[in-house]
Amino acid sequence: MTGLAVAAPKRLDPAKFQDPVVTAKGERRAVVAFAGLRTLWVNTGTLCNITCRNCYIESSPRNDALVYITAEEVAGYLDEAVALGTPLEEVGFTGGEPFLNRDLPAMLRDVLGRGLRALVLTNAMKPMMNHAAALLDLRAAFGDRLTIRVSLDHHDAALHDLERGEGTFEKTMEGLAWLARHGFTLHVAGRAAFGGEGEAAMRTGYADLFAAHGIPVDAADPVALMLFPEMDAEVDVPEITEACWGILRKSPDSMMCASARMVVKRRDAAAPAVVACTLLPYDPAFELGATLAEAARPVALNHPHCAKFCVLGGAACSR
Repeated sequence: MTGLAVAAPKRLDPAKFQDPVVTAKGERRAVVAFAGLRTLWVNTGTLCNITCRNCYIESSPRNDALVYITAEEVAGYLDEAVALGTPLEEVGFTGGEPFLNRDLPAMLRDVLGRGLRALVLTNAMKPMMNHAAALLDLRAAFGDRLTIRVSLDHHDAALHDLERGEGTFEKTMEGLAWLARHGFTLHVAGRAAFGGEGEAAMRTGYADLFAAHGIPVDAADPVALMLFPEMDAEVDVPEITEACWGILRKSPDSMMCASARMVVKRRDAAAPAVVACTLLPYDPAFELGATLAEAARPVALNHPHCAKFCVLGGAACSR
């Protein structure tokens, strides 16, 4: 083998991200105040039709750590959001593969029927196509208030398939093309560092792919094509202190947990729970209660994902 050797990433200091109040160096940890619920995320369940090599939530055809949430349970949270007077604008559905949950069309109709926007994260493969008729009905009834975000890890088929399995690129592109033909509002999610390219080259590659297949996604738009940083909680990353906001020229109000929460339903749990964000569905330190009212409190940035993904990576799961 030729070429330069790539140094192994530095592993995380075990003293970091232990105390929600102070960092390993004794500095005051950054905390994000809750500014009001604008985006409610729903994890439809961790079951997925494929097994990816680096899925942060470990979704697979066998992982049901988060079980299927029901349309009735989601409706209860939507009713609570109204009762609390929240500024809720959008409800996002993630998994697992959301279209494996048979209640998803009913949940979408409920959300859209309330005048809210809906966003679905999907691999656009067979589970989505099993709901083709329902999707077309929703598109006809609610138009652009429904957005489908398709996961396409790389614009090169071989690299995408390396992560998601042989033949998955072709199947996802078929689903993406179907959505485009029927006029759905489309976004695409890729991985910023996958393949070793810089962001500009990645966006050019996606632009060429979209043009070749008639996919109406602007690859230069960071919302239409979201390139997410890698998430490995064992790789070293700086802790975020109160001083970081000024140093980085960022506002805590721009963080996902300032305006979003996610509902999950754990296996064997009697009822769903509300967690701080989409990235931390399993960590008990980020479970905030059973209701939206209980979850309307500050979040200490006490996890590597808070630092690498949100603060330093500048990523957000919603628009």
